[in-house]
Amino acid sequence: MLRFVKNYMESIIGIEIYPLISLLIFFTFFVALFWWVFTAKKEYINKVSQMPLDH
Repeated sequence: MLRFVKNYMESIIGIEIYPLISLLIFFTFFVALFWWVFTAKKEYINKVSQMPLDH
Protein backbone atom coordinates (compact mmCIF):
# COMPACT_ATOMS: atom_id res chain seq x y z
CA MET A 1 0.00 0.00 0.00
CA LEU A 2 2.73 2.46 0.96
CA ARG A 3 4.68 1.64 -2.19
CA PHE A 4 1.61 2.49 -4.30
CA VAL A 5 1.12 5.82 -2.53
CA LYS A 6 4.83 6.67 -2.81
CA ASN A 7 4.90 5.91 -6.54
CA TYR A 8 1.72 7.89 -7.07
CA MET A 9 3.05 10.92 -5.16
CA GLU A 10 6.34 10.86 -7.09
CA SER A 11 4.43 11.13 -10.36
CA ILE A 12 2.80 14.45 -9.40
CA ILE A 13 4.77 17.38 -10.78
CA GLY A 14 5.68 20.08 -8.24
CA ILE A 15 4.58 18.13 -5.16
CA GLU A 16 7.90 18.69 -3.38
CA ILE A 17 6.91 22.29 -2.60
CA TYR A 18 3.98 21.32 -0.33
CA PRO A 19 6.08 20.04 2.61
CA LEU A 20 8.11 23.25 2.48
CA ILE A 21 4.98 25.39 2.46
CA SER A 22 3.46 23.51 5.38
CA LEU A 23 6.71 23.74 7.37
CA LEU A 24 6.86 27.48 6.72
CA ILE A 25 3.23 27.97 7.81
CA PHE A 26 3.64 26.00 11.04
CA PHE A 27 7.01 27.61 11.84
CA THR A 28 5.52 31.09 11.32
CA PHE A 29 2.51 30.24 13.47
CA PHE A 30 4.59 28.96 16.38
CA VAL A 31 7.05 31.86 16.20
CA ALA A 32 4.12 34.29 16.27
CA LEU A 33 2.56 32.41 19.18
CA PHE A 34 5.88 32.39 21.04
CA TRP A 35 6.24 36.15 20.44
CA TRP A 36 2.65 36.80 21.64
CA VAL A 37 3.17 34.79 24.84
CA PHE A 38 6.24 36.78 25.82
CA THR A 39 4.81 40.19 24.90
CA ALA A 40 1.30 39.74 26.35
CA LYS A 41 0.45 41.98 29.27
CA LYS A 42 0.38 40.31 32.66
CA GLU A 43 -3.02 41.86 33.50
CA TYR A 44 -4.59 40.36 30.38
CA ILE A 45 -3.17 36.91 31.13
CA ASN A 46 -4.48 37.06 34.71
CA LYS A 47 -7.91 38.25 33.53
CA VAL A 48 -8.24 35.48 30.95
CA SER A 49 -6.99 32.82 33.35
CA GLN A 50 -9.70 33.76 35.86
CA MET A 51 -12.56 33.58 33.31
CA PRO A 52 -13.30 29.84 33.72
CA LEU A 53 -13.56 30.30 37.48
CA ASP A 54 -16.02 33.22 37.30
CA HIS A 55 -19.66 32.35 36.86
